[in-house]
Amino acid sequence: MIDLLIAGGGPAGLAAAIRAAEAGLEAVVVEPRPAPVDKACGEGIMPGGLAALHALGVHPAGHPLRGIRYTDGLRTAQAPFQGAYGLGVRRTALHTALHERAEALGVRIAEGKVREVRQNGHTVTAGGLTARWLIAADGLHSPLRRALGLDHPVPGPGRYGLRRHYRTAPWSDLVEVHWSPHAEAYVTPVDEHLVGVAVLSRDRRPYADHLAAFPALAARLTGPGTTPVRGAGPLRQRSRAPRAGRVLLVGDAAGYTDALTGEGIALAVATASAAVGCLAAGRPEEYPARWRRATRRYRLLTHALLGAAGHPATRPLIVGAAHPPPALFRAAGRALQ
Repeated sequence: MIDLLIAGGGPAGLAAAIRAAEAGLEAVVVEPRPAPVDKACGEGIMPGGLAALHALGVHPAGHPLRGIRYTDGLRTAQAPFQGAYGLGVRRTALHTALHERAEALGVRIAEGKVREVRQNGHTVTAGGLTARWLIAADGLHSPLRRALGLDHPVPGPGRYGLRRHYRTAPWSDLVEVHWSPHAEAYVTPVDEHLVGVAVLSRDRRPYADHLAAFPALAARLTGPGTTPVRGAGPLRQRSRAPRAGRVLLVGDAAGYTDALTGEGIALAVATASAAVGCLAAGRPEEYPARWRRATRRYRLLTHALLGAAGHPATRPLIVGAAHPPPALFRAAGRALQ
């Protein structure tokens, strides 16, 4: 019998499969889309996330990042990484590297969708397969989270993300965060001739309208975008619990606050590793506590930064107050390592 069935072949699901294979467990990943899978994301992997990927034996190609620069168009504040570096990586390149590592370890990846789960005291059946355990890694709007009754309502308007790429040489080895009264734009170099520009906002406007709010940035982006605009959201999702019987939720499926801190990959690997570690040790009941420990710093930091930036009237003051950078931004730079 399969030890571990994994619903979703994104970073969290593939990280779980890699960890399972390393632990000697038979893992099968069920994913409806062929590799590589693209997705709207900022594509900046912070030092902690890069270290987590390297620990999996995954070494994607990309553009080195030495820190983060915040700007409101008039003033700037920088938060350099101390003794480490991040990496700007095309989502497709990251997915390819994870996929190849999983296959090299003997993980079977099957095409299909998992929408419903049947479980008893010993097995779980989903997607036409039966296993001892199931990991739900099916993303931000996880169908399995809903099917298991674990969706938790989120009050207030959500934030949305839009991303596209521009064929231009990067002008910095920093992730640039541009602030406007209603949005942030994240500029990430992903190779020597390509930058990604992602916008986060509660306002559901066309991408071009958002970009027009950052005239200095728009002036650098000569020519049309080289990839289609991809979107995701609302970003904030909550789960009542990260476990339901023989099903463990990892990555975005277990809940997500915001992309502001760029810790998505680190969280995907951390929660996937925690879930597999609990199963391999025969202690699945410990996973909720380990999930809370693994995500606590991210949740606290993201809530703090969102609170500081959550009011349109005060957003333009944030970077001005951060010159020189205040403790909040210095702490953010250190926390992302």
